Amino acid sequence: MTDLLTLSAARRWDIYGPVHKGLRRAHGAMATRLGAADYGADLRPLLDDLRAHLEMAAQHLTHEEDHIHAALTARAPDAVAELGEQHEHHRARFAALTAAIARLEHGERADRPGLGRLLYLEFSAYVAEDFLHMLHEETVTWPLLCALFSDDELMAIEQAIIASLSPEETIATMRMMLPAMNPAERTGLLTGMKAGAPPQAYAAVIEHAARPTLPLSDFAELQRLGLAA
Repeated sequence: MTDLLTLSAARRWDIYGPVHKGLRRAHGAMATRLGAADYGADLRPLLDDLRAHLEMAAQHLTHEEDHIHAALTARAPDAVAELGEQHEHHRARFAALTAAIARLEHGERADRPGLGRLLYLEFSAYVAEDFLHMLHEETVTWPLLCALFSDDELMAIEQAIIASLSPEETIATMRMMLPAMNPAERTGLLTGMKAGAPPQAYAAVIEHAARPTLPLSDFAELQRLGLAA
């Protein structure tokens, strides 16, 4: 952890931290909903949201592999093997979760509470594993990236990920990330976006991601800073 303190003090570019905060918050919210659900009621809204959550999680893995892992392989070929194995294990979990969702959707009404419980536990297992995976990335992989790449290079990798997102993916990602970030992180992100993104794209992030997800006091602070209208 000493490396993390040193890197944080040096304000090295944190390519993992903000998006992982968003994933942790979203995982927790979904786990809470699955645990509190009435499995005798209409499950379509919950299961649609769960599918969307798993799709975003799967896309996150792909973005890391296409950009972070590809760059890392070029300079430290042996560094991505464990990360790749963890990603494949996640994909096996996604397949198991997809099957659990289907069993719940098509199961007998009397069986739904038990099937819901199994889905909840399967999702909880995935979340536990992903928390450990993200911890590995932030405590092992990030220091390695900082040793091998300059901040400008890390920023370029991140910008390539952002450029690969569709408008819909961008809004969904910002809805996940913005309420999970601390004020300084949120201000830094939005300041950079406002300076570099097309005005319409930035306005969409404010109206469809920031305004609906942030507490009134946090959104008012963005207005005070001139980052939101």
